[in-house]
Amino acid sequence: MTTPVTTGRRRLLAVPAVLALALTAACSNSSSDGGGGGGGSASALTGDCAKYQAYAGHSGTKVSMYASILSPESDSLEKSWSEFTTCTGIKIVYEGSNDFESQLPVRVAGGNAPDLAIIPQPGLLAQMVKSGKVVKPPQQTVENENKWSPVWKQYGSVNGTFYAAPMSANMKSLVWYSPKAFKAAGYEVPKTWNDLVALSDKIARAGGEAKPWCGGIGSGTATGWPATDWLEEVVLGTYGGDVYDQWISHQVKFSDEKITTAMKTVGDWMQNPAWVNGGFGDVKTIATTTFQDAGTPILSNKCAMLQQASFYRAQWPKGTNIGPDGDVFAFHLPAVNPQVNTPVEGGGEFLAAFSDRPEVQAVQNYLSTSEWASSRVKTSPGWVSANQGVDKSLYTDPIDKLSAESLTDPAATFRFDASDLMPAAVGSGAEWKALTAWFAEGQSIQKTASDIDAAWPQ
Repeated sequence: MTTPVTTGRRRLLAVPAVLALALTAACSNSSSDGGGGGGGSASALTGDCAKYQAYAGHSGTKVSMYASILSPESDSLEKSWSEFTTCTGIKIVYEGSNDFESQLPVRVAGGNAPDLAIIPQPGLLAQMVKSGKVVKPPQQTVENENKWSPVWKQYGSVNGTFYAAPMSANMKSLVWYSPKAFKAAGYEVPKTWNDLVALSDKIARAGGEAKPWCGGIGSGTATGWPATDWLEEVVLGTYGGDVYDQWISHQVKFSDEKITTAMKTVGDWMQNPAWVNGGFGDVKTIATTTFQDAGTPILSNKCAMLQQASFYRAQWPKGTNIGPDGDVFAFHLPAVNPQVNTPVEGGGEFLAAFSDRPEVQAVQNYLSTSEWASSRVKTSPGWVSANQGVDKSLYTDPIDKLSAESLTDPAATFRFDASDLMPAAVGSGAEWKALTAWFAEGQSIQKTASDIDAAWPQ
């Protein structure tokens, strides 16, 4: 997706937020030409604000932004551009929604599109471009993309045309656990899939309240997306990148034996009644538990492990010690097939515009820079950028460091979230719905696969 990625990806229980910051006295004075996508006359910015001169000339304007990023992560998102808004006087009116994926097309079709949208699925981006409402980015944004590897620009393009600048990258191939609990029980972090299965059996046989795994796929109208990640991890970790790519393009269908076999592997793992759903109940509770809440039983020793992305870092309660010897940490999910070299599934977010007003382009330009990415890294533990201009020493969080290492490992088998690359009707539509039914209703693998295949655009 996925994602999450988020991406990061979907968040719950937030309300629209408005960032309104007054201009500081240090950010004013004599007139000069401004940049940032608009031109025209602008006051010269001084002091700490001088670095934003290229975006000056639009004081008093507003730019609306819509995304699926909710509190607490949206709080740090808004903080990341606070100096920019203070110095330029451009007010970014941010709105986060748990119904983003379903509501963005509705708003665009109804003539109520935001100025900017942070889109976590290239498939949804393609759908929006097809509507004819997405505006190509300004030249400065295009030039800023030289700080990203070409594949990321490709993900922000539709039919070879670049539309949306990458914003974040997230590492999805992680398993969260409690180092303290593992040490107390004498458990070792598994290095292979067989080790993971053996550890899960060991924890299950130990009895008591704790179960090996907990999980939740609830996410409002995006319910089901974590299950797509589980399937993607298994497909990539079993068959490698070529089959994964063929699956994305539907050359390999969901009903293909390879994919149904992968679904059985997921079922043996996350639908095993002896293994799940620690702290919540039976297998079916996975469908009704929100992904944000899914890991909380780890802190009370009711669950040993949760498969979730790096952006889950933001969901742990304030004060949780996150690190190799802490309350929680994460390890790399092993490949199902040891012949697949270090499978890494990642996700990301892309900034698309529905307006070419000068102030909108100024915001686009700024948010495509390594300077903004560095600001976001500083304010947002759990947030990682693939922007090569970001100084890696800025990553002080151990999860961020772990994620950055995996995402930049040249020997890894890296692929973007499959459901995010599939057509939106499938990846963020039929697949979410069908996999939710698979967990909630015990729907068969065969029906689940055929329902998804039937939704593929002809």
